[in-house]
Parts: sequence; structure tokens; C-alpha cells
Amino acid sequence: MTRLAELPGLYRQIDTTAMLMRGARRAGGGTSGSKTPPIPPRLEILSLVGPGGVAARLSAIEDSWRQTLGWTIAPWRGSPAQAVPELARFLATNLLWACERYEPVGQDIDELRKLHGELKALASGEKRAGRVGIGACPAPAEDGWCGQPLTAATDNHRVHCRTCGARWDGLAEWRELRAAQEAVAAEQAQKMEAAA
Repeated sequence: MTRLAELPGLYRQIDTTAMLMRGARRAGGGTSGSKTPPIPPRLEILSLVGPGGVAARLSAIEDSWRQTLGWTIAPWRGSPAQAVPELARFLATNLLWACERYEPVGQDIDELRKLHGELKALASGEKRAGRVGIGACPAPAEDGWCGQPLTAATDNHRVHCRTCGARWDGLAEWRELRAAQEAVAAEQAQKMEAAA
């Protein structure tokens, strides 16, 4: 609940020209003759305040909750700066319901934690660990296996699939993950050979 309450303020902190430009370097030291120099924005800020950013990610959660509740999907509420406080308020108001009656709430809470962490790190100037792709999720699914691309942070040993909820914690489970990925790849190769 605290993270949801902090989201609008964190969003306002990073949704400024100063944050978009802080630490950005100009390409070349000379002038171009133009009165308006090119602005090299920070892409990590732009990706959160622009299309597909914070407002879109919160809206996706809100829409899935509304759909489950049988309510109409709320229309987009103006600019992202206008929408973020409204979306956070809706999610905070309905969080108890989601925790009690909405099965995929764990994925949404993980997404909210991640979003809060990204905003907080950018607002405070903290450097965050990078993420690297580690292959597809090998967890069993209705039509074979999940297949969602997995990523891992460079500063911890936890992997979580956002689609199916499968988790691997620690080095021993990472070995199991890799073995399962190799088994799925071998099975796929056999199916392709049989089809050819």
C-alpha cells in the first residue's frame, strides 16, 4: 500500500525536463549554429514517462482487475501525469479485494514492486543492477511449456516468470532451470526433426 501511495510522487519527480536531461552528454562540444541545441534524453526516464511507461503498466493492471470484477474498462485519463495518480488510487482502493479474490495478484504485486523500485532508483539517482536474458521459461503449460523470455538481475540469484509464476532461487535452482531449458530445447529439436 505504501508503494502505491508513493508512485504518483515518484512519477512527478522523474517527469521533468531536468531529470530527462540530468547526466546526459551532448554529442560534440561545438555549436551547430542553431539556437536550439539537440537534446540527448535519458532513455531510462523516457521509457517510464512516455508511451508504454508507468501509466500504461498501471493501466494494464487496473484493466485486468476491472475485467475480473465485471466493471467496464476505464478510458485513458488524459496525459500520463494525470492518469498515474488516478490509477494508483484505484489500485490502492481495490488492493484488499485483489489480495483476497484475484488469483494472479502476485504477478501484479511483483510488477508494482518493480515499477516502484525503478522510479525510486531514478528519482534518487541510485544506479540499479542490469538485467540479462537467460532463455525461455521451461515451466509446463497447457500447450507444452511456458516459453516466456526470462531475465535475471546481475545482483541476485532469483528468477521469476511473470507469465506462469514459476520461480528459481539460488544457484542450485538455477542449475535445475538450465537443465529444464536444455530438456525443452532437445524436445523441440526432436519435434522439428520428426516434422521434417
